[in-house]
Amino acid sequence: RPTPRPFSLCFARVNGSRFYTAAQAIRLEQLSDDYHATPPSQFGNTTADTLSPTLPLSCPGCGARTVGLGTQEQAGYYNLGRKSVKLFITQAKYLPRDSAFTEFKTFDTAVRQAGDVVQSQLGLEKGLNPTTARQVIEESDECMSEVLRPIPSCNRCHHLLHHSSASPIVNPTIQSIQQMIGESPYSYNHIYHVLDAADFPLSFIPQLQRRLDLMPQRSHNRRAKTRVFRQGRRAEISFIITRSDLLAPQKSQVDALMPYLVQVLRDALGPSGKNVRLGNVRCVSSRRGWWTRQVKDEISSRGGGGWMVGKVNVGKSSLFESVFPKGAPEGTVTVSGESNGKSVRTPYQHAANQVLSVSGAEAGSLLPPAQPWQQFPSMPTVSHYPGTTASPIRVPFGNGRGELIDLPGLSRGSLEDHVVAKHRPDLVMRQRVKPEQLVIKPGQSLLISGLVRITPTTPDVTFLAYPFVPLASHVTSTDKAIAMSTQTQPSGVPTVAKPGVGPKMALARVFRLEWDVTKQRTGPLTSAATAGLSSRALPFVVFSTDILIEGCGWVELVAQLYSVRLGIGAAVLPRNVKRIHLDFAFKLNDGHFGARKVWRNYLPRLKYHNPAVSMSVNRTQNQTGPATLTVFFAAPSHSASNASATAPLPSVITQDTHTPGHTSFERTVTIEMKHRHESEILSELLSLTKASPVEPLPEDKAELEKLAEEERQAGLDRARNAAYTEQKRQDKALLDQARGAAGAS
Repeated sequence: RPTPRPFSLCFARVNGSRFYTAAQAIRLEQLSDDYHATPPSQFGNTTADTLSPTLPLSCPGCGARTVGLGTQEQAGYYNLGRKSVKLFITQAKYLPRDSAFTEFKTFDTAVRQAGDVVQSQLGLEKGLNPTTARQVIEESDECMSEVLRPIPSCNRCHHLLHHSSASPIVNPTIQSIQQMIGESPYSYNHIYHVLDAADFPLSFIPQLQRRLDLMPQRSHNRRAKTRVFRQGRRAEISFIITRSDLLAPQKSQVDALMPYLVQVLRDALGPSGKNVRLGNVRCVSSRRGWWTRQVKDEISSRGGGGWMVGKVNVGKSSLFESVFPKGAPEGTVTVSGESNGKSVRTPYQHAANQVLSVSGAEAGSLLPPAQPWQQFPSMPTVSHYPGTTASPIRVPFGNGRGELIDLPGLSRGSLEDHVVAKHRPDLVMRQRVKPEQLVIKPGQSLLISGLVRITPTTPDVTFLAYPFVPLASHVTSTDKAIAMSTQTQPSGVPTVAKPGVGPKMALARVFRLEWDVTKQRTGPLTSAATAGLSSRALPFVVFSTDILIEGCGWVELVAQLYSVRLGIGAAVLPRNVKRIHLDFAFKLNDGHFGARKVWRNYLPRLKYHNPAVSMSVNRTQNQTGPATLTVFFAAPSHSASNASATAPLPSVITQDTHTPGHTSFERTVTIEMKHRHESEILSELLSLTKASPVEPLPEDKAELEKLAEEERQAGLDRARNAAYTEQKRQDKALLDQARGAAGAS
């Protein structure tokens, strides 16, 4: 055949399937008379015996090997009646002549109307007739292979893409993953441990390095070995946290979380994570394109075998499509710049030539054969349905100098087993959730679609909940929440749980709100630009925690507690004080304001330092009634003889419906609180009981002095700001008066 001439960089679309160069389009028209023999209408009842030999060895979407027998829902099964399958089978016999001819005619018209300058830019010889060009251009079989239609996916992938439904598959074990990686044909391998940001670090696979027999993480020791070959192979590991756009709306905010994410990952690694460097952690977003370019360059520069390992629905397939080095030029790719006019090759680039074997198509092998190298190959199927990838998908890049392999995901817990099949995709958080603030009062619980129930265990504390989950959440009474979660009571609230899973509901864990977020939650009070107060100067502390739901998201819980360790009312009562009871009305009017202040501000501190003293409160509707504080003392003889045998009373403040009576072993003293200030009431109580005030520690004294100085400076600033505001007001009044006088004249 004559050597093809340079022709065109324009593109012509054939039958709406993909784009081809104009030279390939002209070649199609020349061959159409020979290959237009079997129109689609004559396919009829095509049998599997005549067409199955031309099916692909494996599905490019899920990696499952092609099966000739089985149900249509089975992974790897092809329905020969599908149009895309028919066209793929008969692509050597039938080409879309009519639609292609229309495209060619349009191209010819455009070339005739173009001038000599445009034709030279398109690669045409000056003055060349397009009709003549079609007669002289001949392309090789390699170019003709580009015209073939993309490999169709199996029925299961087709249903996933178009109907969001598929039959479940069996998740592999870590031993199967180890065997797959052990069959790698490359001497250099790199494991990409893919983690999900939605429930990080629950998607972390513990002891992955030991189970896969990988190289240990680099330690802080500079003399430690960095290259270890085992059985002729070298395998390293990197951590990629996907879907980072779920953590924050902006890339800068996610980057600011990297130190925290690395520390959490270090804790998840266990004792071995204390002395490792962890410089191989990336936090990417395939949806937003955050840090995908850097990961793609690393994969391209390493070469060899790249393996994506992780649990189901962590985003491996979508990450695969984002970081796969598409369009790499043919031949060996060199990176790292130029040195003395010569290209610099890394050890990873040399790995492309060190192929140990080309196995994979052998019987009994877990690793399927690799796809032929293409600049823009077919990518794995991306779906929110759990377990999309059924078998390893090997896609070579860089003209065979490396492969990126998408492995099937490991099991991610049993939560989805208790969800109705049609609602399983709803467990996946597809985009960042804007949570609604839910208030959980005492006696209430948070219920998430009938699957998860969160009940506070601390009484008399109001919690704020922010559910970052894709499921519906609502607050109800604890009794109703228990009945709905256990399915013992019918309810109109929608649920995604299967019928009959109610008896399986059990306590998962008790979480403590142990993170102090006072500074983050108080806003202008602790901001340096406004009040600038220290968080310890506030009369309350805000605690928070995040409860992770594997494969679903997390729920942020926040609670505000009073600072009860120091302050007014922090005192230790003597041992003869047994009980304290308050009796006052609900409203503040008619002299009950002091009693309410004592109850809200001073009684929690007294209870904190005296947990064995029972303290009760009785609030009535009688505004004209008395407001009293009753102290119960033990009799002197009884207190001395039974002090050691006295059991501590409950350490919670209860609400009684009536004033408790006293026994013969107790004496009572009543303090009138009506129409009195709270400080006066507290002073009389401490004097009556001979309580010992709690003295602050030296570090507390230093903090209190600092707070006093800050308060003094704040007072000066307030006075200066008030004077400035008053001066501005006077100047404005004078200016308005002058303008009014000028207008009148």
